[in-house]
Amino acid sequence: MRTEREDQETGRQGNLPPSFPVISLLTDFGTADYFVGAVKGAILSVNPQVVIVDITHEIPGQDIEAGAFMLLAAYKTFPAGTVHVAVVDPGVGSTRRPIIVAANEQLFVGPDNGIFSYIYERESSHRIFHVTEQKYFRTDPSSTFHGRDIFAPVAAALSTGVAPEAFGPEVSDEVRLTSLESPLRIIHIDRFGNCVTNIRRKTFEETSLSINGMTISALRKFYDEADPSGEVFAIWGSAGFLEISVNGGSAAQILGAKRGDEVSFTG
Repeated sequence: MRTEREDQETGRQGNLPPSFPVISLLTDFGTADYFVGAVKGAILSVNPQVVIVDITHEIPGQDIEAGAFMLLAAYKTFPAGTVHVAVVDPGVGSTRRPIIVAANEQLFVGPDNGIFSYIYERESSHRIFHVTEQKYFRTDPSSTFHGRDIFAPVAAALSTGVAPEAFGPEVSDEVRLTSLESPLRIIHIDRFGNCVTNIRRKTFEETSLSINGMTISALRKFYDEADPSGEVFAIWGSAGFLEISVNGGSAAQILGAKRGDEVSFTG
């Protein structure tokens, strides 16, 4: 007969839900105010056994595209059964829908404003549910803080085993951002000034790249392999995309680059 400890070990090693449910949080709330703490309190009020993980709360305010990228870069590191709460929500209180997305044996909770766009693209078998069952909300929810009053308690209920179907009807007319696949462009600039493009290995051509009139022809395996004098080079980043970098410097500053800038293959 298996012991509880053996079951927990199996859950960690295999593709099974964790013994203690996990809820991740990704928001643009920052940490100076009470917002993040209130969201965690609302979750723990429903399920005090849950493990809460902060992906980040430093998404630039109302920047849905930045939130979508950060979620894409992080979600596959979490175990099956994880519930991800993603709240970058300039339309809070409006008619935009609260939704649950089921994909990759995980669940995603947040506004239907495009923040889950890149999950849709990566996980073609996803399902989406419009959250309409208000019995799962906090009493008298605020029109300006759905992260605390709707998304947090819904995520907590999911973490206790309530099925996504219980929250409302399945939908197929979700809001999406511009495709992650095209056009070729910079999709993120990190705090080090690395420019993350949307080029993946399957679409990469062994040739030079051009960004803002500068040609980048060097492809390095790690940062110290680059010339320390300020060489701008390409490198495969941890999120699986080709990045433009400078060893010890900011590629974005040197290139004068910003998110959305076009990237092209040259001869």
